[in-house]
Amino acid sequence: MRIIGLDIGDVRIGVAMSDESGIIAQGIDVLTRENDSVVFKQLKNLIDTYQAKEIVVGLPKKMNGEVGHQANKTLEFIETMRLNVNIPIKTWDERFTSKIAKNVLKQTSVKTKRQKGNVDKLAAILILQGYLDCCQKNSKRCSVISNKRIIAYSLPTT
Repeated sequence: MRIIGLDIGDVRIGVAMSDESGIIAQGIDVLTRENDSVVFKQLKNLIDTYQAKEIVVGLPKKMNGEVGHQANKTLEFIETMRLNVNIPIKTWDERFTSKIAKNVLKQTSVKTKRQKGNVDKLAAILILQGYLDCCQKNSKRCSVISNKRIIAYSLPTT
């Protein structure tokens, strides 16, 4: 079962896709958010092309775990996305994913101009891979709940 991972920003959306076994995430695209109806068409095309069964969206929580301004904007986007796609959508705690992605790209030879889109794509990979890893360890916790509810998952604390 393929799963799409999204890192939603104000300007760009990083897109990752799992392999069919749901073990490995890989980056596949960066969508520009000039017009959300175009973005929803692009997402529907990805869902159809890859036969994805679920979408996992990074939720940018504050350091104290609360939902802040950016997370609320992401939740609003998700609510609109629910009207445009017909597969379950879940949220995943994405704290530090963009920072980690930026640090990884700094260590590579990717030019600064190209890093912006790559940061979004790499953040989407990190979001999706975290979710997939959780599902491998604890399938009950990551099971599909209702498509009508927004479910926020956090990384396990140990």
